[in-house]
Amino acid sequence: MRISENKIEEIRITANIVDVISEYVQLRKRGKNYIGLCPFHSEKTPSFTVSEEKQMFNCFGCHKGGNVYKFLMEYEKISFIESVQELAQKYGINIELDEESSGRQSEQEILYDINTEAARYFSNNLLNHPETEIAREYFQKRKIKPQTLRSFGLGYAFPGWDHFVNYAQERKIDLERAIALGLIGQSTDGRLYDKFPGRIIFPIFSPNGRVVAFAGRIIENKENAAKYLNSPESLIYIKGRILYGLSHAKDEIRKLDKAILVEGYMDLISLHQSGIKNVVAVSGTALTEEQVQLLSRYTKNVVLLFDADTAGIKASMRSIELLLKKDMEIKIASLPAGEDPDSFVNNYGREKFEEVIKKAQNFLEYQSAYFESKGMFDDPSKTAEAIRELVKPVSIINDELKRSLLIKTIAKKFNLREKLLENELDKAIQSAGKQITNEERIKNKELIKKNVETKLQNDKKISPRILRLEKEIIKLLFEGNKEVVEYISSRIPIEDFSAEAHTKIAELVYNACNNNEEIIAGSLIEKINNEELQLFIRDLIFDKYSISRNWEDIYPGLPHEKILQKISVDTVKRYLVEKINYIIKINLKLIESTEDENERFELMKLISNLEKEKMKVKQETNLES
Repeated sequence: MRISENKIEEIRITANIVDVISEYVQLRKRGKNYIGLCPFHSEKTPSFTVSEEKQMFNCFGCHKGGNVYKFLMEYEKISFIESVQELAQKYGINIELDEESSGRQSEQEILYDINTEAARYFSNNLLNHPETEIAREYFQKRKIKPQTLRSFGLGYAFPGWDHFVNYAQERKIDLERAIALGLIGQSTDGRLYDKFPGRIIFPIFSPNGRVVAFAGRIIENKENAAKYLNSPESLIYIKGRILYGLSHAKDEIRKLDKAILVEGYMDLISLHQSGIKNVVAVSGTALTEEQVQLLSRYTKNVVLLFDADTAGIKASMRSIELLLKKDMEIKIASLPAGEDPDSFVNNYGREKFEEVIKKAQNFLEYQSAYFESKGMFDDPSKTAEAIRELVKPVSIINDELKRSLLIKTIAKKFNLREKLLENELDKAIQSAGKQITNEERIKNKELIKKNVETKLQNDKKISPRILRLEKEIIKLLFEGNKEVVEYISSRIPIEDFSAEAHTKIAELVYNACNNNEEIIAGSLIEKINNEELQLFIRDLIFDKYSISRNWEDIYPGLPHEKILQKISVDTVKRYLVEKINYIIKINLKLIESTEDENERFELMKLISNLEKEKMKVKQETNLES
């Protein structure tokens, strides 16, 4: 099964890229385009550009770009199919899967289907099978209601070694893929066995609610048995990119503009059941940059609520730095010793829990209290060390005003001169600058661009002026005007382009025009599999190489379409004349080097014909000629 190409294009056309991206990035109009701070790398000056006309985005800083599907895939860390489904749901477009399509189902979709089938199997075991009372009793003791079990797809894997293996074989599930997904194991002698026997099962969902992995928890502690067993990473599951419960929490997080970040599955489930739904969990992994990036899509306000033990405190301290790097507003909530969110909300209820959240401290207060509990303020040398540690996270914050206010807070708390702390802040900023910066990573991406330019220069011995004019012609082809494309294609055949890259691009647009397809860059560019060529096109059409003259000033009041036609005629004319001049120049050099009179005569004759052709080109005055 797959989504038909026509349906994909219908959704793309319906979803205006400016409207979609505006939900995640603050955009402002600049000329024909919109600009904003890039969501994919840290920057202070906007280099992220969105074209409503071409239905594309491009960042001149980190060089990410593409159409509306590409944006969602990059921003949300989801598959192409998920991005299509998300937009279809947003705009109320019904998707009918095309089972008869000649195109094969993508590998990702096959893996999703296997996980969905497995999730149904585990859930049915827990809810309906008479032999799984032990699992139901476990959840009853944890005060989890049947409705919550269904909502989170919780399940149970039978004890034994071949229950799911037999089920998979009966259902004709691809066993090799089930092994890759960690649902089935295989011994050295080739025997297949269940990977989660006797465990309760927590399906792990993508932000769109698709099952990407599983976690299995033992019910009774057994010697040498891990408390939790998790799916391995796969094509559809990268652990550091997933926040457990986000698919259930994202709407409430947006509504409240705040997310509560907890550690475990049961913490989240119990809170959600109690009506506290703006909760996500890191679930057995340290918080990652990608998880923070994912969460920042929904809110900039985060409350950390990790366990009050040593591990939980260390996790909070590590998380603060990552969150500050993404300009998140951070508070840290603390529960009484011996309590975790699951136990606390079950023992004391929702209202008491919400009081805890309201009393959450900012990160400076939390860190200060932590250092105080460690006795670091009892000794001058340790106090200096603690204050430096407080200044370090402040140095990560991009907002200078916010940095200044936090420095004032520290100075006031410890009765220190602000200038002294500002010096420490400068040292921390300089120290951070010595690390590999995002800008240095961007420089590496510049190599991708240069590869295209080098290939263009090395295709043939191309005159730089001819190369520049070809770029302007390629840009005109992506203006979306069919008459312009037809005119250019009638005057410049595909094989006449000097650079191979330009030939491929022209062929793409010419074919679209001949097939009466809509000439929109955001649609056409996705047909190119070469990443370097995609990047080159985006740089062209986002005014990286602008048309050389200010035509609006030359033709004031003339409609845009007419101006575009005049630009096209003039650019094609200059291009053809330049190519003729280039050939004449080569022939003149041949005349100088040859001693054969007959050859010299033929070359002079050729030059004469070229001059006549050049005059004919120059006399063309409008697009219809």
